[in-house]
Amino acid sequence: MSAEGWSSPIVGVMGGLGPAATVSFLDLLVRLTKADRDQDHIDAIVLQHATTPDRTAALLDPTAPDPTPALVADAQRLERMGADFLVLPCNSANIFTEPVERAIGIELLSIVQETARVALALADGPIAVFATEGTIHAGTYHEAITRGGGIAWTPPRPLQATISAIIYDQVKAGRPVDLAALHASIDVAREAGCSHVIFGCTELSVVYDREGLSERVDVVDSLRTLAEATILKAGRALVERGTAPA
Repeated sequence: MSAEGWSSPIVGVMGGLGPAATVSFLDLLVRLTKADRDQDHIDAIVLQHATTPDRTAALLDPTAPDPTPALVADAQRLERMGADFLVLPCNSANIFTEPVERAIGIELLSIVQETARVALALADGPIAVFATEGTIHAGTYHEAITRGGGIAWTPPRPLQATISAIIYDQVKAGRPVDLAALHASIDVAREAGCSHVIFGCTELSVVYDREGLSERVDVVDSLRTLAEATILKAGRALVERGTAPA
C-alpha cells in the first residue's frame, strides 16, 4: 500500500475513446476481478477525454486533426498522477501509441497485442477482424496476427459497410443496434472459413457485453480481453470462467 493509501500497481486508463467503451471497460474490471470486498479491486485513475480528435478520421484523412498530442499529454498526465502502467481501451488509437510510449517511462498495455494473442491461441483457421475502417486501413491486427503465425481475414466492402454502420450510426450515435445484422455478419465470416472473429472495435465490445454476444464462442472481444489482461497485470485474480458475468 502506498503512503497515500492506494494499492500498487495503480492502473491509468486513457479513456473517452469512445466514452461508452470506457464505461464498459471499467464495469468489466469490476465484474471480472475476483473480490470479496471493495478493497480487493484495482485502484485506477481514469481520464475520460471524449474530445480527443477522431482516430479513424486521422487514419483515413491526412488533413484531419491528429490525436497524438492529446494521447501523449494524457499518458504523461496519468504517469505524473502516479499510474504504474497504462491501458488504452480503443483499438483505432493503437496506431498512434509509439510516440506515447516514447514519452513515458511506464508500460502501455496493448489491446491489439493482447487480443491477437488470445485469438491465435483459440483459432484453427483464419481470424476475421471486425473493426473501424481506420483500424483495417492501419493493419494493426493483421500485422499482429500474421506475426503470430495466423491468417487475418478482412471483411469485403459490403460487410465492412455494415460493420461501420453498426459502430458509427448505431453505437456511437446512441441508437438501437441491429443485432440480427451483427450476428449475420459473424456468420458470413464463418462461412468464409474463419474459425473466430475479433471484435477489434470497442463500440462492438459495448454490444458484445450488453446484448448477449458473449455467448458466441467464435467471437474474441478486445475490450474483455484487455480487461482480463489488466486484472492479471495488476496482480489480481479473475473470476472463474463458469461464474464470470456475461
